[in-house]
Amino acid sequence: MYIAMNRFKVAIDHEDAFQNRWLNREVLLKEVPGFVSFQFLQGPRTEDYALYVSHTVWASYDAFIGWTHSDHFRQAHASAGEGKKLTMGAPIFEGFKVLQNIDA
Repeated sequence: MYIAMNRFKVAIDHEDAFQNRWLNREVLLKEVPGFVSFQFLQGPRTEDYALYVSHTVWASYDAFIGWTHSDHFRQAHASAGEGKKLTMGAPIFEGFKVLQNIDA
């Protein structure tokens, strides 16, 4: 398995718009081979920003790379950055190969 995460610093006064953009988007991931699950996470807040994370689990690193080269990926990200800027800088990507996974 492989986990792909993007961290976003969202200005406090843009949180509602950021959440709406994510929660009301068309989700194409379910159509991609190797997709396992997706979580949209809200993290801690500071005076200036709130931390949000997109967390995606893939069957393998190759499945993740396949997603990044797919038409679904291009379609999902076609409007990224359009409209009002809601984040403080670009997202920070983090990718992890899963060495151990323990289910309930």
